[in-house]
Amino acid sequence: MSANQQAPKEPITGIRSIVAVSSGKGGVGKTTVAVNVAAALARKGLRVGLLDTDVYGPNVPLMVGLAGQPEVDGQKIIPLEAHGLKVMSMGFLNPGDKPVVWRGPMLHTVVRQFLSDVLWGELDLLVVDMPPGTGDVQLSLAQLVPVQGAVVVTTPQDVATADVRKAINMFEQVGVPLIGIVENMSSFTCSSCSTVHDIFGSGGGQALAEQFSSELLGRIPLATSVRESGDAGIPVVLRDPDTPQARALASVADKVADAVSSGASAKALPTISM
Repeated sequence: MSANQQAPKEPITGIRSIVAVSSGKGGVGKTTVAVNVAAALARKGLRVGLLDTDVYGPNVPLMVGLAGQPEVDGQKIIPLEAHGLKVMSMGFLNPGDKPVVWRGPMLHTVVRQFLSDVLWGELDLLVVDMPPGTGDVQLSLAQLVPVQGAVVVTTPQDVATADVRKAINMFEQVGVPLIGIVENMSSFTCSSCSTVHDIFGSGGGQALAEQFSSELLGRIPLATSVRESGDAGIPVVLRDPDTPQARALASVADKVADAVSSGASAKALPTISM
């Protein structure tokens, strides 16, 4: 039996759609894309949750400016909130520099608990920031709940796109549709001479989109403001919304919203309590 035929997937009460942001590789800015897409959608008035499933290296709390442990209401964990987002991360439960040393079964358990034991409330969209690779967390998410689509992040160079192709193939195997590809760090414009430099090469995102008959959702320029905003805990789409990189990320968010809306209207999913 194939992965996408194994067990019935139960939608989470109150959550209309789930979108995974993944890469198959670390260091391509996947969390930056996930955080900014979620923040841009919340700014548009959507009810958005942001779930950080990178158990070993949770960076979402830093990038949204949140710290502290969540409260508990009965058997449910109350997510923390920032920038109009409901946020959950292992970084809240295991703060500081203490490493998480877990095997696969524990990863499956924590993904299930983050989905079913968190008081998400009513959400139009839950954005899931995935860890690097194509391992236990990705498989658990795909097995537990219906995921409306995946956004895959890459940088232009071959060393990134080679791994990203594996991530796209993984989503195909587990029955998760590909919404599109985001090419991050696509170019750098010199502030002194305005020369555009393709530091990580060029064309990798477009080549992937063509190979998989998908859409290149956007090309995000490399800029210090993105890093500064992440370190400050304020997504660049909110902190510097008129910069080219913020506009590119906001455009990606619009396309994700359109794709999810089209998919939901074409195939309505029932709501079943977990």
